[in-house]
Amino acid sequence: MVTKFSDTQNVDIFKDEREGRLREVGNQAVWSLSSCKPGFGVDQLTDESNDTYWQSDGPQPHTVSVQFRRKTTVKDICLYADYKADESYTPNRLSIRAGNHFNDLCDVEQVELNEPSGWVCIPLKDAQDKPLRTFMIQIAVLSNHQNGRDTHIRRIKIRSPVYYGDVPYTNSSSSALKNLMYTVR
Repeated sequence: MVTKFSDTQNVDIFKDEREGRLREVGNQAVWSLSSCKPGFGVDQLTDESNDTYWQSDGPQPHTVSVQFRRKTTVKDICLYADYKADESYTPNRLSIRAGNHFNDLCDVEQVELNEPSGWVCIPLKDAQDKPLRTFMIQIAVLSNHQNGRDTHIRRIKIRSPVYYGDVPYTNSSSSALKNLMYTVR
């Protein structure tokens, strides 16, 4: 099934992080790219600037592989793309794959972007409709707008739910959180 994002999502992706419901886990992983132009690699993709970007350099599909040291719960992947600035370099069709290693990756989600300008958050769920648990995620750019060859992605964030013990944090109130923490102890 292909999920279509026809317009920019008006999402404050940092709100859930500020409120303590989600955390960025990409910094706990090893990142690799199928190709990149010199000076447009992983460092630019994972920095805190929307002005820098990863630029691929080779045949499609272009891939970003993220390998975790341990099985990690992933709620969503957020990527920043800007059609107005990048035009034919902007991704159009993406495949999100997950697995234990490079040799057993399976499609989890297929996404079609229509002239994105800003953050696009792609939720990842398993068969039980829970956040995905995986060792590895691969984002494959299958095609670009205007049949472009190379791609630009400005930022990628991989986010995980915050758990206190075995209970997800719902941010109902600070007193509820304190009670939960005392109960867990």
